[in-house]
Amino acid sequence: MTHTRLGCSTISFRHLPLPQALATIAELGFAEIDLGALPGVCDHVPYVLDATAVADVAATVAASGLRVRSINGDIGDLNAPLDPEARARRDSHLDMLVALAATTGSRALVLPCGALDHTPIDTLDADLDRVAAELVAAAGTAAAHGVELWVESLHFHRLSFNIERAQQLTSRLDQAGDHVGIVMDFSHIIASGSDPVEFVERFGQRIAHVHLRDAEPGNINLSIGNGQVDFDRGLKALADAGFAGHFSLELETRDITHDERPAAAAAAGHLISELV
Repeated sequence: MTHTRLGCSTISFRHLPLPQALATIAELGFAEIDLGALPGVCDHVPYVLDATAVADVAATVAASGLRVRSINGDIGDLNAPLDPEARARRDSHLDMLVALAATTGSRALVLPCGALDHTPIDTLDADLDRVAAELVAAAGTAAAHGVELWVESLHFHRLSFNIERAQQLTSRLDQAGDHVGIVMDFSHIIASGSDPVEFVERFGQRIAHVHLRDAEPGNINLSIGNGQVDFDRGLKALADAGFAGHFSLELETRDITHDERPAAAAAAGHLISELV
């Protein structure tokens, strides 16, 4: 049986249209999803969102019978300065993602920690200041609709790519006195050369959600069991820290074929359920 706190991201089946991805996840015994809305990574949610698109996606999800834990979205490079026109486009996209979260009953919207580049646009301090300010503002927008705002504070391919930058970003959020939650992703932590237990020790009280995928240094795209992640040790650290949130398999892997994905997801779900 799949643990009730374990869901599956639709990113795991990003090669399928949304209805088929949802049907596959439900057939595997999962009751909960993270809904991928990442342009170029997972197109289950149209990047150009309007009220009609929000209603269409929400209806498709509702028909599947699956609960939505979070919308994994992107509103652009949060460390990039914006002119008024770009600001209006970002704000509009944020509004639509928040509307989608509210309409689907999602607990949270997840945003990334900066551009897909380790090099700052300005200086590291200025860029992290900008990312933190954008997250705090987005959290206010989300809260007005009863939705939480979470950030994947350590993302191996983005500005905040290691545990030290994640610490610097989190310190800025702490100073702002906000309530932005942290998404812990085992694969990004290992790929960056960091330790999941140290991540829990640093950010345990802020961790709102956990993504699960295997990895090795420099590579986040491995199926669970094919990399160097010690899930037993990491999940125990979370439990010891009092983590009571949920987990999601985010199996955006490149070491199996599409035909092998359902079986790999089922095996991962069984393993993680046993450990949780």
